[in-house]
Amino acid sequence: MLYYDVIIVGSGGAGMRAALEAGQNNNLRVAVISKTYPTRSHTGAAQGGINAVLGNRDSSDTTELHFKDTVKGSDFLADQDAVEFFVEGMPGAIKELDYFGVPFSRDENGKVAQRPFGGASKPRACYSADQTGHVILHALFEQSLKHNVEFLNEWFLLSIVETDKKLDGIVAMNFRTGEIVPIAAKSVVIATGGFGRIYWSRTTNAFNMTGDGVATCLDAGIAIKDPEFVQYHPTGMAKTGTLLSEACRGEGGYLINNKGERFMERYAPEKMELGPRDLVARSIETEIKEGRGFGEGITAYVYMDLRHLGREKIMERLPQVRKLALEFEGVDLITDPVPIRPSCHYVMGGIDVTDYKTGGTLIEGVHAAGECACVSLHGANRLGANSVADAVFYGKVAGAGARDVALSRAYGNAKKVEDAAKDWKSKFDTMRSNKKGNVNLYEIRNKMAETLWNNVGIFRVEEEMQQALTELNQLIEDYKNTYIEDGSENYNTAFLQYIEVGNLLSLAKSVTLGALARKESRGSHSRMDYPNRNDEDFLKHTLVYKEGEEFRIEYAPVSITKYQPEERKY
Repeated sequence: MLYYDVIIVGSGGAGMRAALEAGQNNNLRVAVISKTYPTRSHTGAAQGGINAVLGNRDSSDTTELHFKDTVKGSDFLADQDAVEFFVEGMPGAIKELDYFGVPFSRDENGKVAQRPFGGASKPRACYSADQTGHVILHALFEQSLKHNVEFLNEWFLLSIVETDKKLDGIVAMNFRTGEIVPIAAKSVVIATGGFGRIYWSRTTNAFNMTGDGVATCLDAGIAIKDPEFVQYHPTGMAKTGTLLSEACRGEGGYLINNKGERFMERYAPEKMELGPRDLVARSIETEIKEGRGFGEGITAYVYMDLRHLGREKIMERLPQVRKLALEFEGVDLITDPVPIRPSCHYVMGGIDVTDYKTGGTLIEGVHAAGECACVSLHGANRLGANSVADAVFYGKVAGAGARDVALSRAYGNAKKVEDAAKDWKSKFDTMRSNKKGNVNLYEIRNKMAETLWNNVGIFRVEEEMQQALTELNQLIEDYKNTYIEDGSENYNTAFLQYIEVGNLLSLAKSVTLGALARKESRGSHSRMDYPNRNDEDFLKHTLVYKEGEEFRIEYAPVSITKYQPEERKY
């Protein structure tokens, strides 16, 4: 049995910033558990930037404009009190990162450089070439080590244990050894990232983005808020879905169809390629659907053209993007356009955060931050460069919230945590000894991804989503009879993947249920059978709860403080 005052689950930007905030109190024992080594967390894949109003490139920028852009981008589903809190705090967050040693790119005056991003009225995305997330991750890791935060790497969250909506602790697996460990904790921050792998091969997300923290919270009785809002990044590479940063368009890249047209003029004549992501993704899919793309089927694409930027600018501002295009598409974007198509990139929904000033949830002692959490900052559509900002800002908020709770409460029921760990040990032993199940785990995973992409993707209709729900229900039944072909105790990645697929199935069903119930189009959620936004009936947050094997939906109001809903035009 381990005892910690504060446990952080996840070592990306949100988790690391939470750990640093909690770890600065020397009276608390703080630990981070992570499936991977911290500096390999998915925040390291964030390329383009982090939004904050500094006015370094355009002195007329204001936090009020950032507030308005974010609310408008969210299609008015964001909670405006949380958004205002965020935009007001971000300039200070950038100054902190600068102080921590993040090597931001600089302008000619030596100030932090900023560039335009989609949906923003001013250039406010601070960046470090096209490796922004990578350098932030490394700086936060160094600072966390400085403050004696403990790191339990290659550990995996199995469950949250609570009594009467108060945290007792968590159960985790050290998959180096196979040991299943009960951990008593006064507070926990869930910062496990998104769950784009529900679409498996058509996503920009890393293979470990399986929504473990979200699914675990769902099992513990915390709702998933707004799961139907899935963001498809416009520029995933055609063959793999791997991300090419929005910085490509921020620096002036063009989107071109098979007629050689910059087709965004049809959809966003003012913003062109710098329209919000949901609009640009739908525009690309429409071009393909109407025969103006290249190729056929799921491999069809349009071009992103950067050649006019020139070698010098590409090598200075977009070196990693060029490398990725070379490695994954065999294209040198200095001399040739690169094939792209939308790819699942980000989930706006997540763990229902009920207190945006602490990152708190329905369970006392459980906090959440980053992509796994829904504050709601992004509403129905996230603006580019607001994600790393969200992770850093609300990571700090959740870390402070968890620290304060840990200072004010005692440990819960440690025996209950130990009993839960024994149950998991029994399950692990059973799975290792049973190699004769009826269903292959990877067939379940692949069928899940296929039905989601085909039926709950960029364009959605009732009949197709009902088909997806039927198929998912069958896959959830099949999952009960699956097996793993690894009897080893240490490094049993087959068991790890078994748990991950189970988590993905719960989340895939939550997305589908939320999408079926929301009979309107809003932000990233595009219903062909309900093409208009319906504020009268659906200006509200979806809450998906799970009790045993049963799912149910409730709704919660949207916090509107300054900006009343209006038609979104770009």
